[in-house]
Order: sequence, then C-alpha cells, then structure tokens
Amino acid sequence: MTGTGPVAAVQEDPVLTSPTSRRTLAALAVLAAAEVALLGQPSAEAVHRSAAPPVPAPATLCSDAGILKGEGGQRASVSLCVGTGGPNISVSAPARCGRPGTVKYTCLTSGTWTVRRDGQTIATGPLPSGKEYPGPGTYDISGSVHVRSSPAGVDLRGEVHATLTLTEPKTSPTHRIEVDRSVLRPHSVTALTYTVARDSDRGDGSARLGLIAEESSDVELTTSDPRCVNPLTGRYPSTTRSGHALDCALTDLQPGRPSTVVVQVSVQDTCSTVVSKAGYWMPQGQTVLTGGMLVGPTVTCEE
Repeated sequence: MTGTGPVAAVQEDPVLTSPTSRRTLAALAVLAAAEVALLGQPSAEAVHRSAAPPVPAPATLCSDAGILKGEGGQRASVSLCVGTGGPNISVSAPARCGRPGTVKYTCLTSGTWTVRRDGQTIATGPLPSGKEYPGPGTYDISGSVHVRSSPAGVDLRGEVHATLTLTEPKTSPTHRIEVDRSVLRPHSVTALTYTVARDSDRGDGSARLGLIAEESSDVELTTSDPRCVNPLTGRYPSTTRSGHALDCALTDLQPGRPSTVVVQVSVQDTCSTVVSKAGYWMPQGQTVLTGGMLVGPTVTCEE
C-alpha cells in the first residue's frame, strides 16, 4: 500500500546517495567553505597597501604678521601662511586692505619671503611660491610685501613677520634624479647619463623627465632614446623644435628598476647650465593636486 499523506515515506535518489556522489558533495562543500574563508581575508596586496603610511592631508597654517598703514587712512592687515602636506611647503601672504569709506576692496599681495630656523636661513622665494619642506619645527617667517587693492585706493609696502610651528613629519622622497657628470665646457660635446628612480610603492611607473638649458645659449640637447623629444615651438603648423630642451616620457619606473637616459650636450661659444626636473603621479590620480614635481641636479658650465 502506497502512502499518500504527510507521513508518506520519501524515496531516496540513488544517484545522490551513491558513495561516489557523497564524496563529490563533500568535496564541493569543502571548496565552498574555503572560498568563503578566502573572501573574508584581505589579499597579500591589500595588506601591503594598508601597511603603507598615510599621506598627510594638505593643510594651511596662518598667523597674523603685521599691519601696514599709509596716508589717507590706508591700511592692510597681512598674514603669513604656510601650506603643508607633501614634499614641499608653499608660502603666501593674504591681506585684508581698505581705507575709510564704503568701498569694499580686494587685495593683491606680492613680494618675497624668507624662512629661518635658529637664526639660519632655510629658504627664500617670491610670494607666493614653494620650496622643499624642511621638516617639523618652529620657524621665523618674514616677508617684504607690496599690497595693492582693487579698485585702486590702497598701495602699501612694508615688512611683516610671524613665527609658525610646523608639526607634519617630513615625508621620504618618492623619486630621485641623478646624473653622472656635473660640469660642461665650451666647444665640446658631453654625454650625460641621467638616472630616474622611483623609490616608493605609492603611485605608478609614469614620470616626465625634462632637461632645459638657457634659451639664449647655443647649447643643443640630443638623444637617440625614443622616449625623448625636443619640444615643438610656435603655432601650428610650425615644425620648429627647441634644441635647448628635451622632454622624456618614462613609463616603466618601479622600485628597484630605475630608468636611464643618455643625452648628448653640445656647447658652442656660449656656456649654459642644464637643469633637470621630473613630474610624476601619486595615488588618487583623479584628484588634481596629487602629482609632484622633483627638482634634479643642475649641470654647470665653466668657461
């Protein structure tokens, strides 16, 4: 008699209950458990990335630096500011300016700045501009400023001063440029070997190496390296190229694998230094201010 109610016996599928099928199902269960375990664990690459030190967030530190006064009630309150958060610092001098009346002025500040620590000059530059970050510490910052207003009405010059304490740690350089010679001479052709290295796991292998002699000199930079070109000058359809400059697109920089570029420098009568610099990307490349510019060695020229 065949049962038809809730207590009816369940028929076993002989295919699923065979010894071979049971072993197969057990193996599949083990694989599934292993996959779940792996999905729950970060990969070695993710662990490596998470172990990298965080990049300091860009920040600006400002302090009141002085008040300039002039005839007719002209007045400018000047601050000195230092922007940090990377390999360089930027120094600026924003100002609030005005004179008696109802006119609202906007202010334009120019001039020069000097950073000192323990009485020693660390860096100087025009306002605003940046230099290599000297590291944490307390710094005396002075500025020789010229404040003008728009609309016209305020035009003041003077000296301002502030003391700022920078706390961000100095980051290790991510890239470096080296060259095997340091001096050029007139009436000669010199081979310079530039080495560009990336020493950080952050970022990628792309960089642009630029070499530039003085425009007014008769120095010519050439190379057989297919990654390099002399830049075009003039408006299209001009095909004139700048002989005193060279631009190299490097795409395979890796820690432990630098790139070298051999450049021939021809010097005629007029001596010229040759400067080097490189631009590179860092993480979060879609953000505009995540790249960097590295200043390399300068090759001098001796008469």
